[in-house]
Amino acid sequence: MPGGFGRLWSAQTVSSLGDGVTHAALPLIALTLTRDPMALAVVTAAGTLPWLLLGVLGGALVDRWDRRRTMWLADAGRAVLLAIPAAAAVLDALSIPLLAAVAFLLGLGGLFFDTAATAYLPELLERDPALLERANSRLRGAQTVMSGFAGPPAGSALLAFGRAVPLLADAVSFLCSALLVRTLPAGPRPAPEAHESLLRQARAGASYVFRDRLLLGLALRPAVGNIAFLAVDTVLALFAHDRLGIDTYGFGLLLTAEATGGLLGAALASVLGRRLGTGTALACTAAVEALAILGLAAAPNPYAAGPALAVCGAAMGATMVLGPSLRQAIVPAHLMGRVTSTSRMLAMCAAPLGAFLGGWLATAYDVRTPVYAAGGLLLVTTAVTATMTSNRRVDAARRAAAASTTTEGGDQGEPVAAEAAGEMP
Repeated sequence: MPGGFGRLWSAQTVSSLGDGVTHAALPLIALTLTRDPMALAVVTAAGTLPWLLLGVLGGALVDRWDRRRTMWLADAGRAVLLAIPAAAAVLDALSIPLLAAVAFLLGLGGLFFDTAATAYLPELLERDPALLERANSRLRGAQTVMSGFAGPPAGSALLAFGRAVPLLADAVSFLCSALLVRTLPAGPRPAPEAHESLLRQARAGASYVFRDRLLLGLALRPAVGNIAFLAVDTVLALFAHDRLGIDTYGFGLLLTAEATGGLLGAALASVLGRRLGTGTALACTAAVEALAILGLAAAPNPYAAGPALAVCGAAMGATMVLGPSLRQAIVPAHLMGRVTSTSRMLAMCAAPLGAFLGGWLATAYDVRTPVYAAGGLLLVTTAVTATMTSNRRVDAARRAAAASTTTEGGDQGEPVAAEAAGEMP
């Protein structure tokens, strides 16, 4: 791996630790101000709004800007931003509107950082498919450990020393990340697209995804997956308590089982891709997710539910390495930000639908129904997307991307996967 990757990995690792701290601390800080569920929901939802409102436009901006500079400025801005609620906490001037505004701006910074980092990584690794899978596996593993295991307990513990302490800890993590990113090698400057407005460029990026069956299949997996998994997450605590007899401590262990599986899946993703081919591996992980969720729905006790969630987490972890790595290997550099943000926006828009679906099914029927429905939806998605992300399409797209990189003379405005396969949707 190039030396610059170690710095990028370190930056995202320390930033993920800070994210985990804030993810646990921010709702708890809000809870010290109000017990109104709607007010708490506003703080939680505010962090997702930038992706819903500005996702595609943000991707178009990233494609215009220097990716390395975008990353370190986004992290430096978030470090400064967190000093505001920390100072307000010291002065006893915190409020729900302030926390919601901070959550929104943190989400906006995350939009720019994540999109720029996704677009920068192929430049750093020269679009090598094997290196991209290894890199994404390490990044995903670090994110799981820091934001899933270490960060939340640390955030809860730091809150005991004062409401400002976890916010300042996250600010320090962003500052460290910004300094590390600032030392990364500069990538090639984005080629200007003359006489095109920002909106037109954003529409071109979205159109690129929807016209290419392979990229559309890669985007549908997390979008439909979010509907299914949010339907489960909405009722999981109630399901665990009422159907499995799990107490609060046991519920934490249940979630840890899923995170542990995700860590294992991320580590094994490259092996699966090599042995089965990326397309077949993606179809298999989709099927495993569906069967694991159905197993969770039928679980009679925690000892069956825990392994089911761990298996589901492993399949999700592998998918989150294989899918982005493939996208980074085949999408032209000048479109990477827009394609990434379009796919992420589809996934984020699907999440509220899944939460509503889970709540409605549990209310209308029983708490197991959303879990069974999620498993069925994932099975249908497996059947639909398996042909869209087949090994044949993946290999054709990689050949077209390699030829385009070698010749530097092709029309980069056409979807590479569909063009190479000789068909359009």
